[in-house]
Parts: sequence; C-alpha cells; structure tokens
Amino acid sequence: MIEAKDHGAAGHGEDALKRLTALVAEDLAQCNRLIIERMHSPVALIPQLAAHLVGSGGKRLRPVLTLAASRMCGYEGPRHVALAACVEFIHTATLLHDDVVDESALRRGQASANALFGNKPSVLVGDFLFARAFRLMVEDGNLEVMRILSSAAATLAEGEVLQLLIQNDLGTTEAQYLEVIEGKTASLFAAATRLGAVVADRSEAEAEALDAYGRNLGIAFQLVDDALDYAAEQEKLGKTVGDDFREGKITLPVLAAFHAGDAAEQQFWRRTIEERQQDDSDFAEAQRLMTRHGAVAKTIARAEAYGEAALQSLAGFPDNPFRHALAEVVRFCIARAR
Repeated sequence: MIEAKDHGAAGHGEDALKRLTALVAEDLAQCNRLIIERMHSPVALIPQLAAHLVGSGGKRLRPVLTLAASRMCGYEGPRHVALAACVEFIHTATLLHDDVVDESALRRGQASANALFGNKPSVLVGDFLFARAFRLMVEDGNLEVMRILSSAAATLAEGEVLQLLIQNDLGTTEAQYLEVIEGKTASLFAAATRLGAVVADRSEAEAEALDAYGRNLGIAFQLVDDALDYAAEQEKLGKTVGDDFREGKITLPVLAAFHAGDAAEQQFWRRTIEERQQDDSDFAEAQRLMTRHGAVAKTIARAEAYGEAALQSLAGFPDNPFRHALAEVVRFCIARAR
C-alpha cells in the first residue's frame, strides 16, 4: 500500500492539481510556448480556431502528467516538453472532432469551436493538430515514443467509434462500456504517463506501472465525468448538463439505473435512450431515477476503486514530491464529484 501521506487529506480538489502543476511550472510554460508556436499557420482560421480551444481554460492535465511522470523518474533533459505538447495536441484534436460528433454547444463552460466556427472548420483544424502532434513525434525520433503515441491516437478513434456503435443500446454490457472509456479517455492518460518512464530510460516494469497509473486514472476520470452529467450544475461541469442523456449515450449511471428499475422504469429508459423520444421533463425524471437507485453513487464508487488502483501503481517509484503530487491528483479527479 502507498503510505497515507501520498493520498491523505492533504490531496483534496483543485489544490491537488495546483500543487502538481506548480511542481512542473517551468516545464509547462515551455510546453505552452511550444503549443502556441506550433499552432501557427498562414491560414488564419487555423490558429484562430485552435487558440479558442487551447486557450479556453483547460487544466492541461494530460501534458502535466507527462511532465510530472518524467520528473518523478529523474529525467532532466528537454524531450518531455515537446512530448507533453504532442499529448495536448492529440487531446485537443479529439475534442474538436468529438464536439462535432456530439453536436455539443459548450466546451469548458464556453461556446464550443463547432458552435462558433462550424463543423467543417472544426474537423479540419482537428486534423491539422493531429498532424502537428505527429510532426513532434518525428522530431523526437524515438520509435518507442512513436509507437506509444500513434497507438494511443488509434485507440482513441476506436473508442469513439465503439461508442457510436453502442449508443442508444440498453443491451450494452458494463464490459463494453468500460472498453469504450478505456479507449476514448484512458488510453491517452496511459500514454501520457508511460512517456515519463521512456524518456527517463527506466525499466519496462516501471513503464508498465506508469501505464497502469494513467489508465486507471483515466477510467476514474471518465466515470466521474459520466456521473456528473446527471448530478452536477452546468457551471461546475463545464459543459451542458444532460448532454449524455439527450444524445442517448450509454454510460454506467444509465446502465445501473436501468437494470435496477422496475418494468415501468425500464420502459422510460427505452423510450428516452433507445427510441430518443424525450420531452422537457424527462431529464429531471432520469435524475430522480438515478437518485432512487443510487446509480450516480455506484458510479463514483467504481471510480474510487480505479483511483485506488492508480495509487498502487506508484508504490515502486522514488519517494519524491512528484510522486506525492501524482497521488494527490487522483483525489482531485474523484473530488470533482463531491
């Protein structure tokens, strides 16, 4: 077990992420400068649209994880900065594409890029950012780095396609749902943290441990996100509350409420999720059923279990401030639901 000081009361909420970010502040500043530099294009709409999303208040969690994991492993060179930028470009590109697919109006509490600029520019600028990410990989020149990040990019796309295939299908199993979130969210978390061991030339066992940390953290993060869609205030969530419900997305809270419900309740879910026949009062009813069956609480409990698994993956690493901060940030991800 990781000692209590790694994940005790000190690591709550936003403070945990602020502490982690502060530890890599100089590296992150360099990463941000590189991101701005590489967003440049003579086609004016490209940096304008990209800057809207990149500068819209995101926490840079994934690149921060790359920077912190590298430092925890004792790396002192410059490569991790460009790789953190690469991770952020991949993440930002997927956000642009996802908001088009999901027809989302908000991103991080602001109008989404597709709402402001349209779907076609959002998709194309997402492609541009993917290209920038792969250019950074090539410049790094390490085949293992290319393998990790290219595999993560492909897995992200597979996760999104799988989500489309199971959308509106209440016959989806929990295993299928977890496969979706492992693909569309956890795979990039795992890549981001695994890079830390690679650039520091650490053992394969340590690379696997950091992969497990990121993967379990990513699953916990997405579970909380899915719970918040039924439990949070819109301002807290940073996107339109109830989007998942209105889009008929199959998430763990929906599956939990559906399987716990009686015949009438299950018919409600079939009408609203599978048949997409919804009226203005249905989301409130969905929230009521979630509360009745503890579906949100069950989802958060699952997130906490994955968070504990993430913490255990750090046990073999040096006892330094970076490890403690990486442990605390697990609590930040869970604390978003509190």
